[in-house]
Formats: sequence, structure tokens, C-alpha cells
Amino acid sequence: MAKGDPKKSKGKMTAYAFFVQMCREEHKKKNSEVPDNFAEFSKKCSERWKTVSRKQKSKFNEMAKADKAHHRPPSGFFLFCSEFCPKIKSINPGISIGDVARKLGEMWNNLSDREKQPYINKAVELKKYEKDVADYV
Repeated sequence: MAKGDPKKSKGKMTAYAFFVQMCREEHKKKNSEVPDNFAEFSKKCSERWKTVSRKQKSKFNEMAKADKAHHRPPSGFFLFCSEFCPKIKSINPGISIGDVARKLGEMWNNLSDREKQPYINKAVELKKYEKDVADYV
């Protein structure tokens, strides 16, 4: 994709990032001729965010969840992790995140190429699906 391509992923946005984006759009409508002082603008957004109700924040949280759903599909390794992470946690209650990650890495590395293939195939399918959806839109 070319630089500046609107289809290009800009990374996952948080609820606060969506809120700041809304503030920036409101500011542009009200003060199109006044240049932005970024530090001052950021401070005002931060102060305003602290006063936003939980109900209003939920709207931005939903936007963030939807945004995360439209990003790169997982790799075969991450599909494997999503399947085995709950099993490791149930067998080892109280295990740290780092220990879970180490265990998953060991398990993945101990799999044969044949055993890894279903996860890799699923990742390829998801990647193709994402590309087809992006091309359609």
C-alpha cells in the first residue's frame, strides 16, 4: 500500500484515542482558522476525558473494540496460543503471564511441522479472508 493509503492500518486505537479524535474534529469545526497548540490541546482533552461519564466512555470503548476487530489476522502461533492458553491456566492456577508465554513457546517449538500445519493453514485462510474483505470495501 502506498504511503498515506486510507486502507492502511494505523494501529489499534484506544477509547481515549477515539475521544481525542472527536475533540480534534470538534475543535476544527469551531476554530478552523486558529492553529493548534498540541500540548495545550492534549492537556484540555485529558482534563475533559476525566469528566466524561462512564456511559459516554462506553461509546468510545465500543469503538475501540470494533477497531481491534479490523486488524491483522493472527499467526499460526497465536491461534495455537489462543487454544492452549486457557488449558495451561486451568492446570496451573496463579501462573504468571510470562510463565504462560514461556510454556506456550516451548510447546510450539516442540511440535513437529505436521502438528503446526493446521494452525498455519487457518492463519493463511484468515489472512486471505481479511484481504478479500479489504479489497471488497
